[in-house]
Amino acid sequence: MEDLLLLYALLITALLLLYVFFDVNYFLRIIFTIGWGKAFDKRKKVDEETEVYGIVTTQDLDIFFRQMNNARYVRDLDFARFHFYERTGLYDEITKAKGHILQTASNIRYRRTMTLLQAYKITTKIITWDEKTLYIEQQFVTLRDGFVRAVVLSKQTTIGLNVPEIIAKLTGKDVSYRPTPPPELEDWLSSMEKSSERLRKKE
Repeated sequence: MEDLLLLYALLITALLLLYVFFDVNYFLRIIFTIGWGKAFDKRKKVDEETEVYGIVTTQDLDIFFRQMNNARYVRDLDFARFHFYERTGLYDEITKAKGHILQTASNIRYRRTMTLLQAYKITTKIITWDEKTLYIEQQFVTLRDGFVRAVVLSKQTTIGLNVPEIIAKLTGKDVSYRPTPPPELEDWLSSMEKSSERLRKKE
């Protein structure tokens, strides 16, 4: 009996230490999202849109307990991107090429808040690309009314990969094919270049 109590005490201590030193829920959510996608979601083409679903919980609320914390939006985007990479085959291609992909910039526009127990989905799609970069748009959409609560643009820079070749392989389209960037993306890229120029002058 004492040995069993000691074992329980060690397990509880180990769990507490894991939660203290690591964001355990983050890793569990990634495993769950990818596992759920493999089990229940159809494979998608890389030029198609994927969806993941969520609900606002007490852990998502801001300091006033009124609405979803701004940082939680950004956190949720990770899970949706991992799901997108896995469902479209991008992750397999990145692994085969022994490449890497990093988020080097993001732009989020909050349009309307989300409150406790509100169900939503995150849509993810590639809007264009260049030799080394994927440009992704994601949206938070509440299920009750279909309203787009937040819109996010992200710049996913690759290392050791030829993006047009991978996209051509996954879509069957010509390697020269590339969607025209929407005006808001072009404006955002222009603003980042101006920011870089200003910082370079200071340095």
